[in-house]
Amino acid sequence: MSITVSGLDELKKLAGGDLGTSEWITVSQERINGFADATGDHQWIHTDPERAKEGPFGGPIAHGYLTLALFIPLFTELLEVEGVTTKVNYGLNKVRFPSPVPAGSRIRLVARLAEVEEIGGGVQVTVDGTIEIEGGTKPACVLQSVSRFYA
Repeated sequence: MSITVSGLDELKKLAGGDLGTSEWITVSQERINGFADATGDHQWIHTDPERAKEGPFGGPIAHGYLTLALFIPLFTELLEVEGVTTKVNYGLNKVRFPSPVPAGSRIRLVARLAEVEEIGGGVQVTVDGTIEIEGGTKPACVLQSVSRFYA
Protein backbone atom coordinates (compact mmCIF):
# COMPACT_ATOMS: atom_id res chain seq x y z
CA MET A 1 0.00 0.00 0.00
CA SER A 2 1.52 3.26 -1.10
CA ILE A 3 0.81 6.84 -0.09
CA THR A 4 1.23 9.39 -2.86
CA VAL A 5 1.46 13.11 -2.15
CA SER A 6 1.85 16.00 -4.53
CA GLY A 7 4.48 18.44 -3.37
CA LEU A 8 6.16 19.37 -0.13
CA ASP A 9 3.10 20.98 1.47
CA GLU A 10 1.17 17.71 1.25
CA LEU A 11 4.20 15.83 2.56
CA LYS A 12 4.34 18.12 5.62
CA LYS A 13 0.77 17.13 6.49
CA LEU A 14 1.88 13.51 6.94
CA ALA A 15 4.36 14.37 9.72
CA GLY A 16 3.82 12.23 12.81
CA GLY A 17 1.75 9.66 10.92
CA ASP A 18 2.21 6.03 10.04
CA LEU A 19 3.28 5.21 6.49
CA GLY A 20 2.20 1.59 6.76
CA THR A 21 3.86 -1.70 6.00
CA SER A 22 5.66 -2.74 2.82
CA GLU A 23 5.28 -6.04 1.02
CA TRP A 24 7.60 -8.88 1.99
CA ILE A 25 10.83 -9.32 0.01
CA THR A 26 13.11 -12.34 0.08
CA VAL A 27 16.73 -11.98 1.12
CA SER A 28 18.13 -14.81 -0.98
CA GLN A 29 21.63 -16.22 -0.85
CA GLU A 30 22.12 -14.78 -4.35
CA ARG A 31 21.26 -11.29 -3.07
CA ILE A 32 23.66 -11.75 -0.15
CA ASN A 33 26.43 -12.90 -2.50
CA GLY A 34 25.79 -9.92 -4.79
CA PHE A 35 26.10 -7.56 -1.83
CA ALA A 36 29.33 -9.29 -0.82
CA ASP A 37 30.69 -8.80 -4.34
CA ALA A 38 29.66 -5.13 -4.39
CA THR A 39 31.23 -4.35 -1.00
CA GLY A 40 34.12 -6.79 -0.85
CA ASP A 41 32.74 -8.27 2.40
CA HIS A 42 32.95 -12.02 1.80
CA GLN A 43 32.94 -13.11 5.44
CA TRP A 44 32.00 -16.78 5.61
CA ILE A 45 28.93 -16.24 7.83
CA HIS A 46 27.39 -14.55 4.79
CA THR A 47 28.82 -16.32 1.74
CA ASP A 48 29.75 -19.90 2.70
CA PRO A 49 26.52 -21.80 3.41
CA GLU A 50 28.28 -25.06 4.33
CA ARG A 51 30.68 -23.46 6.81
CA ALA A 52 27.92 -21.18 8.13
CA LYS A 53 25.87 -24.24 9.15
CA GLU A 54 28.50 -24.81 11.85
CA GLY A 55 28.60 -21.12 12.83
CA PRO A 56 26.75 -19.21 15.53
CA PHE A 57 23.57 -18.71 13.46
CA GLY A 58 23.15 -22.25 12.03
CA GLY A 59 23.40 -21.01 8.45
CA PRO A 60 24.33 -17.99 6.36
CA ILE A 61 22.94 -14.59 7.31
CA ALA A 62 22.57 -11.32 5.44
CA HIS A 63 25.04 -8.54 6.09
CA GLY A 64 23.57 -5.98 8.47
CA TYR A 65 24.35 -3.29 5.94
CA LEU A 66 22.49 -5.22 3.25
CA THR A 67 19.44 -5.23 5.49
CA LEU A 68 19.92 -1.49 6.01
CA ALA A 69 20.33 -0.89 2.26
CA LEU A 70 17.02 -2.63 1.61
CA PHE A 71 15.32 0.16 3.59
CA ILE A 72 15.35 2.31 0.42
CA PRO A 73 13.36 0.00 -1.91
CA LEU A 74 11.01 -0.89 0.93
CA PHE A 75 10.49 2.78 1.84
CA THR A 76 9.87 3.87 -1.74
CA GLU A 77 7.10 1.27 -1.86
CA LEU A 78 5.36 3.13 1.00
CA LEU A 79 5.67 6.79 0.01
CA GLU A 80 5.79 8.57 -3.34
CA VAL A 81 6.34 12.32 -3.37
CA GLU A 82 5.44 13.86 -6.71
CA GLY A 83 6.44 17.35 -7.75
CA VAL A 84 9.95 17.29 -6.33
CA THR A 85 13.13 17.62 -8.34
CA THR A 86 15.57 15.79 -6.09
CA LYS A 87 15.47 13.20 -3.30
CA VAL A 88 18.68 12.45 -1.39
CA ASN A 89 19.68 10.33 1.58
CA TYR A 90 21.08 12.71 4.18
CA GLY A 91 22.04 10.20 6.85
CA LEU A 92 20.94 8.10 9.77
CA ASN A 93 20.38 9.14 13.36
CA LYS A 94 20.31 5.62 14.75
CA VAL A 95 20.68 2.06 13.47
CA ARG A 96 20.54 -1.20 15.37
CA PHE A 97 20.47 -4.83 14.18
CA PRO A 98 18.65 -6.76 16.96
CA SER A 99 18.35 -10.01 15.00
CA PRO A 100 20.22 -11.57 12.06
CA VAL A 101 18.41 -12.24 8.77
CA PRO A 102 18.93 -15.86 7.71
CA ALA A 103 19.44 -16.41 3.98
CA GLY A 104 16.09 -17.12 2.35
CA SER A 105 14.12 -15.11 4.92
CA ARG A 106 11.51 -12.55 4.01
CA ILE A 107 11.61 -9.04 5.44
CA ARG A 108 9.34 -5.99 5.34
CA LEU A 109 9.36 -2.41 6.56
CA VAL A 110 7.00 -0.76 9.02
CA ALA A 111 7.52 3.02 8.92
CA ARG A 112 6.37 6.25 10.51
CA LEU A 113 7.05 9.75 9.22
CA ALA A 114 8.48 11.17 12.44
CA GLU A 115 9.25 14.70 11.27
CA VAL A 116 9.21 17.00 8.25
CA GLU A 117 11.13 20.24 8.69
CA GLU A 118 11.87 23.14 6.37
CA ILE A 119 15.37 23.51 4.93
CA GLY A 120 16.60 25.85 2.22
CA GLY A 121 14.77 24.90 -0.96
CA GLY A 122 13.05 21.85 0.46
CA VAL A 123 12.33 19.71 3.49
CA GLN A 124 14.22 17.31 5.69
CA VAL A 125 12.27 14.12 6.39
CA THR A 126 12.94 11.87 9.38
CA VAL A 127 11.51 8.35 9.19
CA ASP A 128 11.36 5.81 12.02
CA GLY A 129 11.65 2.37 10.48
CA THR A 130 11.51 -1.20 11.69
CA ILE A 131 12.52 -4.00 9.34
CA GLU A 132 10.76 -7.16 10.44
CA ILE A 133 11.64 -10.79 9.67
CA GLU A 134 8.69 -12.98 8.75
CA GLY A 135 8.05 -15.26 11.74
CA GLY A 136 10.72 -13.52 13.80
CA THR A 137 10.35 -12.39 17.39
CA LYS A 138 12.77 -9.48 17.11
CA PRO A 139 13.26 -7.00 14.28
CA ALA A 140 16.17 -7.32 11.88
CA CYS A 141 16.83 -3.58 11.92
CA VAL A 142 15.53 -0.54 13.76
CA LEU A 143 16.55 2.78 12.24
CA GLN A 144 15.92 6.45 11.95
CA SER A 145 16.58 7.69 8.43
CA VAL A 146 17.01 11.31 7.35
CA SER A 147 16.32 12.34 3.74
CA ARG A 148 15.98 15.61 1.92
CA PHE A 149 13.41 16.45 -0.74
CA TYR A 150 13.87 19.52 -2.92
CA ALA A 151 11.18 21.26 -4.97
